[in-house]
Amino acid sequence: MRAMTPTIVWAALGVVLPQALHAAGSAAPPSASAASAASAAPAGGECAGTVYLTLDTGNMSQAERIADTLRRHGVRATFFLANERTPRGDHALDDAWAPYWRARVAEGHGFGSHTYDHVYFRGMARGADGAPRVQARPQFGDAAGRTLAWDAAAVCAELARVDARLRAIAGRGLDPVWRAPGGRAPEFVMRAAQSCGYRHVHWAPAGFLGDELPSETHPNDRLLAQALAGIRDGDILMAHLGIWSRKDPWAPMLDPLITGLKRRGLCFATLDEHPEARR
Repeated sequence: MRAMTPTIVWAALGVVLPQALHAAGSAAPPSASAASAASAAPAGGECAGTVYLTLDTGNMSQAERIADTLRRHGVRATFFLANERTPRGDHALDDAWAPYWRARVAEGHGFGSHTYDHVYFRGMARGADGAPRVQARPQFGDAAGRTLAWDAAAVCAELARVDARLRAIAGRGLDPVWRAPGGRAPEFVMRAAQSCGYRHVHWAPAGFLGDELPSETHPNDRLLAQALAGIRDGDILMAHLGIWSRKDPWAPMLDPLITGLKRRGLCFATLDEHPEARR
């Protein structure tokens, strides 16, 4: 596997994760434990390398199509969940979406926190007590659009809300990973998340699949060609289950992307199988 840049691809590599969280929240159900990366192997059966597909919730407009594509190819991905608004007028973690998430659990996918209210973390400030606080701006929920001052406990509580909700609607907790909306957060937030057992996962430069870019300037065929040319062994890939602003959805490109990467001998696996997850 080629060397990866830890600060870009997988944050806080040296953190030891609490075993209680890993055992209680991250284990896949027995029906999925038998499925391995080999189920997503190329036709020849031997892996020349492994890539890790991750999917942030987004607006969920392409969720069913993406799930069907993954199922047909026998590919398991890692979903980063937030309670984002969907075109149906509900939100991604509402009860109406419970069958969707239960099906993904049964298929053996991985799950991480994307913050419950899709919270953007800005700069730092000081509380009335002089202690550091991060400026948190939820996109959804009761505090949507407001800038809040959060301590480390509030950060942990936000990440844990996703775990609790997934347990309630799909019977499974999160893996000990998270991704900040926008992929960035101050070091204070990263350390807070580490303290409650979550390591931040970014993506490889070539793994940015571009589905949130304007389709007028970044058409699907160009994004697909770039991905097929650039993705290498060990890369973490990132796309969404739907994007409001993109007129021409990227989701149809997932099928030829998986096919093309498999032709190159690349296998797919969930993040719990990533070498850095075992350190």
